[in-house]
Amino acid sequence: MVDLIELDPSSAAPKYLQIIDAIIYNITIGNIKIGDRIPSINKLSQEKYLSRDTVERAYSVLKKKKILISVHGKGTYIAETDSISKPKILFLINKLSPYKIRIYNSFLKEIGDSSKVDIHSYHCDETLFLELMQKYEKSYDYFIIIPHFRNNNLAYVNTTEKVTKVINKIPKENLILLDNSDHNIEGDFNEVCQDYKNDIILALDKGSETISKYNKLTIVYPRTSFYPYPKSILVGFKKYCVQNNLKFEIIEEVTPQTLIASKNLFITLEDNDLVKVVNKIKSSKYELGKDIGVISYNDSPLKQLLGITVITTNFEMMGEQAANLILQKKKEKVKIPISFIERTSL
Repeated sequence: MVDLIELDPSSAAPKYLQIIDAIIYNITIGNIKIGDRIPSINKLSQEKYLSRDTVERAYSVLKKKKILISVHGKGTYIAETDSISKPKILFLINKLSPYKIRIYNSFLKEIGDSSKVDIHSYHCDETLFLELMQKYEKSYDYFIIIPHFRNNNLAYVNTTEKVTKVINKIPKENLILLDNSDHNIEGDFNEVCQDYKNDIILALDKGSETISKYNKLTIVYPRTSFYPYPKSILVGFKKYCVQNNLKFEIIEEVTPQTLIASKNLFITLEDNDLVKVVNKIKSSKYELGKDIGVISYNDSPLKQLLGITVITTNFEMMGEQAANLILQKKKEKVKIPISFIERTSL
């Protein structure tokens, strides 16, 4: 049986995972059967020039999956092939928004029936996130996490000390972080993210020729919210305005008192604020896209229909890339490109 456990020295996959994959593969094709005795930790480590810890780790995982069973004084055996199931993936998202669901749906489409995927939302809440991880930390093979949180004052935080500690306990080969790369998670693991700070600069640069007709840029950024937005968006916005000598203003919401003036460009993050700005323009003497401009975050069919200019990432690509990292057993940090789609609102 030692010869059946083939290891690839050129593979990026850890040796213990190669042992697991080799044993499961040989069970599925019939080379190894229920009741077969597998090599001892000492024997396999010596024959394959591996550390005892590597073999012990592989066997421990297989025992947790109930594929192996140890009989005291006799050895370790294949328990039952019925316990060999598809990899289980836990998909943890910060909110059930249409955009995050697009990531999830594209992931499901790409991963196909090769894995069993469960989704949970922790609603940007540290306590709920920690409860979910405590409940499921030993039940899944992969953890896909979109890390966005709020503090007690409903302000945005990338992660918290407790969240970071829990995520750092996940084996890095089993971890994929999505959407947000601004965190304190240690080690070499997979990421498929956007860069909020630099993305807004890149996007506005793409539309700079049209944007230059406006005298002032106003971003509507809710500093407190049940689902708060990354602060790095503001950092990038300020940097762009300073670099381009543009007047700018930051407001938390669009209210009846919000002034609408000619040659002002509004950037909105929430759709509610987008609707309020557009309604204010319609009830004023000004014309949308001529006197006053509007840019919204994240594209949607309705924004396409209304001609709203958007700054948007490719959510479908984010899900596809995450699935491919698992399917191809890669370890990469992937940056999803930002798009600036100019329409009649600018």
